Amino acid sequence: MLRFRTAGESHGPCLLALIEGIPYGTPVVTGPLDAELARRQGGYGRGARQGMERDSVEILSGVRHGLALGGPIALRVANRVRNSEELAPLTCPRPGHADLAGAVKFGTADARGVSERASARETAARVAAGALAADLLGRFGIRVLGFVVEVGGIAAAREIGDPGELERRRDASPFYSLDPEADGRIRALVDEVREAGDTVGGVFEVRAFGVPAGLGSHATWEGRLDGALARALMAIPSVKGVEVGLGMEAARRRGSRFHDEILPREGGGWRRSGNNAGGIEGGMTNGEPVVLRAAVKPIPTLRRPLRTLDLRTGEPAEAAYERSDVCAVPAASVVGQAVVAFELARAFLAKFGGDTFEETRERFEAFRKRREFFGR
Repeated sequence: MLRFRTAGESHGPCLLALIEGIPYGTPVVTGPLDAELARRQGGYGRGARQGMERDSVEILSGVRHGLALGGPIALRVANRVRNSEELAPLTCPRPGHADLAGAVKFGTADARGVSERASARETAARVAAGALAADLLGRFGIRVLGFVVEVGGIAAAREIGDPGELERRRDASPFYSLDPEADGRIRALVDEVREAGDTVGGVFEVRAFGVPAGLGSHATWEGRLDGALARALMAIPSVKGVEVGLGMEAARRRGSRFHDEILPREGGGWRRSGNNAGGIEGGMTNGEPVVLRAAVKPIPTLRRPLRTLDLRTGEPAEAAYERSDVCAVPAASVVGQAVVAFELARAFLAKFGGDTFEETRERFEAFRKRREFFGR
């Protein structure tokens, strides 16, 4: 089974990702991983920390001559800011952070240890693991792309069906959106919010193109792919809601206006009338692009402090302000792309994976030929 774990703290020596289940002989290169780490640090509205770090991946184990050895692959992302031992106690918990819940959980008045691990800095390790998974998927014609569709209530256009054009448009935007006109209005909003000492959230979307039908399972609740994808997205710091396909809009439509009809395709086979289901039916991919969205709350560390209590005295206090973003939705879209790629790669290898990369390719090609029999 493909899986990963992370280790490390925000201001410790490094972050680590340990990935298990990559087939022997799979090409592993750091270029795509470093590119995604750089994108995670980008986007308009980021804080000072991003200028202090220059994230890149060091492969510690599991790869030889650029090929996976079949065992665990350890990736290291160094922290340039490594002052964890010198940081002052965090006794005034910040609303919206893990500070208060973690302090109560561990029975301490100092939430610093909780905040160090709960920090979104940890997502750099998730991005490294997800970029490795995305590179694997790309070798089978599957592309996973995350982009921003809304910031602070300002919606950006998202109807681009060609993945190449989508990626080009996204990478030209300071907000990783597909809408240059909306970017100007979003920039003005972010500047206004920064001046007010406040923060702003938004929504990102992840689309996966070229995903074969049949990934996931209908047979058990934990095997349902939409559930796994939703969990992966909800586990990103600041994400408060997830939609698949039309999501919440499905509740407002009649069945005749929601379900994607199955129609004959010219030359044989079938086509769908739309993709309201977001590429997943019955817990399995159906051959259409996988489409998910996630809502990102405003960053809870504000330059204009929120009210809190001092855990040592119980007296009213102001939440501490530390380096923070005004808008982290672009960065969240990079993390979202990474975790979706990893879950899709997990499902892909569960269906097609063998001990080696070539064995996996053979199984995938055999499946494709079988699908051609059905005229898909």
